[in-house]
Amino acid sequence: MDKGYPSLENGPDMEKNYRWVIVAAGALMGCVAIGAMFSLAIFLEPISRDTGWSRAAISSAMSLNFITLGLGAFAWGWASDRYGARVVVTIGAVLLGLALVLASRTTSLVGFQVTYGVLVGLSASAFLAPMIATVMGWFTTQRALAVSLVSAGMGAAPMTVSPIAQWLVTDYGWRPAMLMIGIGAWLVTLPCTLLVRRPPAAEEPAEAGSPPSRGRQGERGSQGELWQALSSPQFIVLGLTFFACCAAHAGPIFHMVSYAMVCGIGPMAAVSIYSVEGLAGLGGRVLFGVAADKLGTKRVLIFGLLVQALAIGSYVHVRELKEFYSLAIVFGAAYGGVMPLYSVLARDYFRQEVMGSVLGAAMMVSSIGMAAGPLIGGWVYDHYNTYTWMFLGSAAVGLGAVAMAFAFPKPGRAAV
Repeated sequence: MDKGYPSLENGPDMEKNYRWVIVAAGALMGCVAIGAMFSLAIFLEPISRDTGWSRAAISSAMSLNFITLGLGAFAWGWASDRYGARVVVTIGAVLLGLALVLASRTTSLVGFQVTYGVLVGLSASAFLAPMIATVMGWFTTQRALAVSLVSAGMGAAPMTVSPIAQWLVTDYGWRPAMLMIGIGAWLVTLPCTLLVRRPPAAEEPAEAGSPPSRGRQGERGSQGELWQALSSPQFIVLGLTFFACCAAHAGPIFHMVSYAMVCGIGPMAAVSIYSVEGLAGLGGRVLFGVAADKLGTKRVLIFGLLVQALAIGSYVHVRELKEFYSLAIVFGAAYGGVMPLYSVLARDYFRQEVMGSVLGAAMMVSSIGMAAGPLIGGWVYDHYNTYTWMFLGSAAVGLGAVAMAFAFPKPGRAAV
């Protein structure tokens, strides 16, 4: 079945070069989509001032984004397995621009929460699992680096789209700014979708205990095969480790600025700590990706999870700005570096035909951890008037993720 886009017909050399075009397209589309979603922080104050809506009510759109992002990741991943990534990202690109345009015109709070909170999150999730699964299909070597570069593009979103949003809001107001970002999203993502092509056909390794490889027709993406993958021990370990990893770092990331201010650091300096973490995360994605290709994904993942847990626990002893900066580099590189590795590890266990669904399901599970971390961290501070227990609890969860990561079997031994 032709998935709506032709394969390259100029030989292996062209395929080898074109795979980096797929990486660039995935990174750029992910950057625009995630950047548009996180730009709500820029729009928050001017929207509240202009409409009279409470900040809590406007911020609820971000909570809806995370929920929809997790649910959408699985749905879009399944759709990409069945219909191809180009179809999915094209729908996502159209929906992303439309959601922003509609949100810029809405005059009711509920309308804004639906358009920005639901539609933007739903469209952004269309670029996650489908593009990462497609990129992995193009690579047999340097796979970890390729996935890390796509992830780095998404991680760069707050440092690229958000400043543009701030400039547009300052010069034109929030409604024209959101409208222009929506149109800009169309102008950038729609041409990129034309670059997305199905991975070249590759022979699956015939490992002991793994089912025979099937063609692109037949039972590809069937419910039976998908259930076999999602109920396998490999996916259970993957999902639990991903969940614990995100639950461990989500609270510290979200509450870091507040914790720094509790320690007596000024607001602007406290915000800069978050920026340092973000920059370190970009470097960590590339560094861990290169290391995983050379040393093995499981080994690097366990190392990164251990560093993350120890860094989180160390925050209870941090008080000075320079100490925050130093630890932010370590913490940011660790949590940023491990995130793409789950996708790479999944490809070692599951066939390309169900990869979109597997990644989408894993991302959906991890999003629950991401949502739980900030909520629990806030509850701990409200009840104990200190962040110490949040950091210690998060570190313990992080060590749990390390222990679970050891349960991964050797790749290829029991592929589904």
